[in-house]
Amino acid sequence: MARHWADFQYEIYLNGMAGAVPRLPTDLSRLEELTEQRLGPGPVGYVAGSAGDGSTARANRAALERRRIVPRMLRDVRERDLSVEVLGRSLPAPVALAPVGVLSIMHPGAEPAAARAAAAQGVPFVLSSASSTPMEEVAAAMGDAERWFQLYWSKDREVARSFLSRARAAGFSVLVVTLDTPLLAWRPRDLDRAYLPFLHGVGTANYFTDPAFRAGLAKPVQEDPNAAVMHFVNLFADPGKTWPDLAFLREHWDGPIVLKGVLHPDDARLAADAGMDGVVVSNHGGRQVAGAVAAADALPRVAAAVGDRLTVLFDSGVRSGDDVFKALALGARAVLLGRPYVYGLGLDGQPGVEHVIRCLLAELDLTLALSGHATPATVGPADLEETAG
Repeated sequence: MARHWADFQYEIYLNGMAGAVPRLPTDLSRLEELTEQRLGPGPVGYVAGSAGDGSTARANRAALERRRIVPRMLRDVRERDLSVEVLGRSLPAPVALAPVGVLSIMHPGAEPAAARAAAAQGVPFVLSSASSTPMEEVAAAMGDAERWFQLYWSKDREVARSFLSRARAAGFSVLVVTLDTPLLAWRPRDLDRAYLPFLHGVGTANYFTDPAFRAGLAKPVQEDPNAAVMHFVNLFADPGKTWPDLAFLREHWDGPIVLKGVLHPDDARLAADAGMDGVVVSNHGGRQVAGAVAAADALPRVAAAVGDRLTVLFDSGVRSGDDVFKALALGARAVLLGRPYVYGLGLDGQPGVEHVIRCLLAELDLTLALSGHATPATVGPADLEETAG
């Protein structure tokens, strides 16, 4: 029988009978402020910060808030099933944890703690290339749980090929290729503190453990860490990549490939034409292009263009179960959750991430039911009304 995620609220209330209240807020939008109070300004700024003055991050929120749910009554929602098929995989709910790099700056448990939390709740964990833990260690922490690998597409073809080979060997089943970071954006919160973790060798674990990367060094990493960091910086991203280059990925990865950072319908069509399996409608949580279109405003156009050809996923601005509902109604098959789980990690390690996942899915379960839906499959554009904003 399908899991009723909403039962988490009764677990909380019953624990309250014994005097226990949740360690973290159940309103996930409050986590950022709490993290700002408890963690150092450098790490918090790196996660919470955005490009420019933050207008794109604000637009992401505004675009979701502008759309209001129109509940329907007297529909049988006793038995609900949030499970979905995504890229040939059966997931217990339409949610995965988005790739976020350098998690060790938030908590010593880092990526393995977040990955174990995802595995415990059955949702996929997408590991960043810029992880502070080697991909093999993260895979070992997850057992046989569903895991996807996010690729920052290196200038060095051998490093890219090696990453794909390692990820496959470590049981990562889906490749998520981030396209919107061929260069690092202008991020004032980081710039004002001159804070970039990679320059301190944090977030470079997959590179520093990679044989193809190490082959390009004159000395071992530990003998000349600064040279290793500079080698990483020089090959990390490649602003010269174009659509024909996707053939390289298809040649070296035999599972589903999803392109992350697509906001224009024509780019989505080009992805389909190139034989990709999906796209993530995303503006990197507002971290790359200041003044960019809100991801939720781009989503319906992309879904209309390629929804019959590709799996359309969504991220950027999701903070609650009703945000997930809205993304589904706008055409997403599933949602990648980013900053909230990172705040949960920073505040309470693995239990903090599990708390965030369970809160989000309990709220989604209840939002679906109270809006007249027993499954995500019946949610569509007619369930939303757009208000002036």
